Amino acid sequence: MALAPHAIEIMIKIRQHFIFVLPVVLLLANAFTWYVVWSETPKGILTVAFLDVGQGDAIYIEAPNGNQVLVDGGSGRQILRALGAVMPFYDHSLDVVIATHSDADHIGGLPFVLDRFNVGAVLEPGVGSETNIYQEFEKRANDGTRLHELARRGMRLRLDNNVALDILFPDQDPTGWETNTASIVARLVYGESSFLLTGDSPIKIEKYLITLDGEKLQSDVLKAGHHGSRTSSAPEYTAIVKPEYAIISVGKNNRYGHPHQEVLDLFAKLGATIFRTDASGTIVFKSDGATLTHN
Repeated sequence: MALAPHAIEIMIKIRQHFIFVLPVVLLLANAFTWYVVWSETPKGILTVAFLDVGQGDAIYIEAPNGNQVLVDGGSGRQILRALGAVMPFYDHSLDVVIATHSDADHIGGLPFVLDRFNVGAVLEPGVGSETNIYQEFEKRANDGTRLHELARRGMRLRLDNNVALDILFPDQDPTGWETNTASIVARLVYGESSFLLTGDSPIKIEKYLITLDGEKLQSDVLKAGHHGSRTSSAPEYTAIVKPEYAIISVGKNNRYGHPHQEVLDLFAKLGATIFRTDASGTIVFKSDGATLTHN
């Protein structure tokens, strides 16, 4: 693969700070780092909230310096209520929004977010759909007020000193793929605390990630793929990740029967503590880089 011919710096003003997007010219063309710089006094605590949005995914991340990322937005307006419970009432900005894939239970709420919040950048895998909700999402993502990029392996969102969100997948152009297969997989690390965020990645992608990353996939918190469906959470994959906590984002009495019992049994056998949004509501983790706590 050819090296990037030159570095491009893109600067976006959000609130009182800037996002710097800096391709790393000494690495492969698809590898670059996103630097986010914030002027607020660091608080030292990373917050990761798995939001209760019913049958869907939404994850809110706030770095110690105040930088904020939203990964997915559930299926509708409930994302606004969920964000309101973890963000100050006066805060209407998000630095980055990531749509892991184009299914409605992941992007259905994002048009509302993009309408209501000053969003600096949007990341997606690049596999769309013909649905009205995806067209609404794309319309707002491409309105010229924010950066809109395709997520690829090698990208790093540097949210703060010692806080990074690395894109592990897709590692290639997924055009024409089934939407779940193209899901963005990312790993968030702050000091000794780590979170693996998987979208709806199926078992074949989990096994592929093992070949790419092996034991580097180990993470304290695993967001179980596809709402705890048996189509995700392969035994060999979960054994390598070895999560202390398994998070299942799922709606009460959903028509899919999620989570499936064999997935719950698998995590129990691993000794992981299982949290479900249908039972616990929004699940909030906090880390100082050494100690990980939850609500």
